[in-house]
Amino acid sequence: GRVELFDKQAKSVPHMGWNAAQTVHPQENGEAVPSVDDDSRYYFVHSYAVPYTGRGAQRGFVHSATRYVDQVVVSSVWSRNVFATQFHPEKSGAAGLSLLQSFIELNLIRPSLPADPLLRAAEDIRSTLTVRVIACLDVRANDQGDLVVTKGDQYDVRESKDLGGDVRNLGKPVDLAKRYYDEGADEIAFLNITSFRNLPFRDTPMLEVLRQASRSIFVPLTIGGGVRDSVDPDGEHVWPAVDVAGEYFRSGADKVSIGSDAVYAAERYWQRKAGGLEPLDRSTAIEQIAERYGRQAVVISVDPRRVYVSAPEDANGHHVIRTAFPGPNGEQFCWYQCTVKGGREGRDTDVRQLVTACEALGAGEILLNCMDKDGTNSGYDMELISDTKAAVSIPVIASSGAGKPEHFSDVVEQTAVEAVLAAGIFHRREVPIAAVKEHMQAAGIAVRSVDVDNAVL
Repeated sequence: GRVELFDKQAKSVPHMGWNAAQTVHPQENGEAVPSVDDDSRYYFVHSYAVPYTGRGAQRGFVHSATRYVDQVVVSSVWSRNVFATQFHPEKSGAAGLSLLQSFIELNLIRPSLPADPLLRAAEDIRSTLTVRVIACLDVRANDQGDLVVTKGDQYDVRESKDLGGDVRNLGKPVDLAKRYYDEGADEIAFLNITSFRNLPFRDTPMLEVLRQASRSIFVPLTIGGGVRDSVDPDGEHVWPAVDVAGEYFRSGADKVSIGSDAVYAAERYWQRKAGGLEPLDRSTAIEQIAERYGRQAVVISVDPRRVYVSAPEDANGHHVIRTAFPGPNGEQFCWYQCTVKGGREGRDTDVRQLVTACEALGAGEILLNCMDKDGTNSGYDMELISDTKAAVSIPVIASSGAGKPEHFSDVVEQTAVEAVLAAGIFHRREVPIAAVKEHMQAAGIAVRSVDVDNAVL
């Protein structure tokens, strides 16, 4: 067969998310077959695939096919005692565990096929990609040195002075992550918001969180914080960001999220381009991690805030939008300023500059936050998300501001994002994940079903 890069004209690439693997070859009753269920959803993450034709040599080994918008690809193959999948069973929840169990317990020898087997036609493979619902856990050490899940308002994670001023504690990271997995979260993100005190290799509590979580959570795990070049306290040894990411991956992460370092990388990209130099020189963490582990492993976490201007020319060359929500002095325009250091420092870089540069550098996904919306429960920033989605061809995750189920369906319908993320409302059980998925499904949005026996309603 021939392996091809997905066409990104009509869709985001990589193909990232939960999709069906539809069997293409009828099996006789009583035959032992791999446990691939047409009605289940499996986790895919890939940029290349084998186009499915259902003809020629494919008839002898293709077991299932999957549609990704306008293209149909081979998603599993079976020949004699060899069975292989394009998707990731180990990250596909109960459906994936069932498939792995069939590997172990069944005598999976493919029976002899008819001389001219009839496979399902490519046009009969339906579109089944779902929108991902992601639970995010902001993790940091409290004043006693214990790792806790916290959540802030406009990034302030401490209680008011009247309540003691301590770091807001919403639970233990592994326990809360396991709860979200049981409730049907499609992915779980850990954001280590205090980063590393010294070196990632010495941040054993956070690495242990990943190790423990990956033993009982079978959906993708993202980890952010500290993915940058690090220097020993003695100043004698530099640990490259790609090695930091490798330590995360070996501890159980599937993706790393890069925040401040991505802004610096984007600034360098545009500076080199303006100076007539090759902007891609393999010097950034994004390039190095994408080259070694694949672009799907690199998530860019964007922390912007609105800057209002009276006219586009007042934005110092930054990408400006006309906003439906005027500024404090009636300004009709704004641009989105990127921040670093947990939102404490603004940079002379806008979101459009950041995301387009990071896509060129090799990033595979954008996690789009919004400082103005964080903790408000007033809904996502549709203008920011729509503008960013139009600028890139990689998947975008909508974050910051969700307060009720309608906010999730609204952002999908209005911006076509591939995933939606929330934190505080899930932590406090104000809006359960099951309620979000039920509402989205009722609105006609495809989501992965939640096992009602495990869901907390």
